[in-house]
Amino acid sequence: MPKGYIYVEIEVTDPENYKLHYMSRSTPAVAAYGGRFLSRGGNVDVKIGEDDGCCRVVVEFDSYQQARDFYHSPAYQEAITHRDRYSKVYRYLILEGVDY
Repeated sequence: MPKGYIYVEIEVTDPENYKLHYMSRSTPAVAAYGGRFLSRGGNVDVKIGEDDGCCRVVVEFDSYQQARDFYHSPAYQEAITHRDRYSKVYRYLILEGVDY
């Protein structure tokens, strides 16, 4: 069964409140659905295009369905209300991995 991934490009406008109100809710929600952060706003080496200053987040789930279930969960939907107060999301994708 292919893994599921969430890929996000986000600009955090209020880091302190983002961490306090959003990350404190989203991190346990990710864990509850078996998700693992692969990247969470670390360094980016842009090879094509311009550096837009966004943070990039990649989360891996055991399946595409788990990633979808996480996104639609009540806990994460509640966390989103806080995320949107302290950041601007430019791209949020749920991707199905490759099944070899």
